[in-house]
Amino acid sequence: MIPWMEAISLVGLLALGWFWYVSFQSRAAAIEAARAACQSENFMLLDDTVALTSLRLQRDDEGRLRLRRVYRFEYSDTGDNRRDGDLALFDDKVLTVRLATQRRSEWYVVRDLNEPK
Repeated sequence: MIPWMEAISLVGLLALGWFWYVSFQSRAAAIEAARAACQSENFMLLDDTVALTSLRLQRDDEGRLRLRRVYRFEYSDTGDNRRDGDLALFDDKVLTVRLATQRRSEWYVVRDLNEPK
């Protein structure tokens, strides 16, 4: 029989491994969504990466608690500047992709999966 402390440690390590794997899958989905949004607007995704800016629990449409991740990325519309964009995900499902306009205080939404098509 496994002592209770070792069992708790094993369960904790398995949970940490699962969280790392799911986070890796979400990041890959975020990179693909940012790339697709930039391509659809004829922009260039800079550094070909995203950075996690927010991680929190939020209820989905069915009322279940899920992790909501917000990623930030940079893109260029002319090739010699940097503009900010962000996107939100539930697990690996893209909720929104936003790109900054000329004035950084304004945003426009490229894709919002909460709105009906």
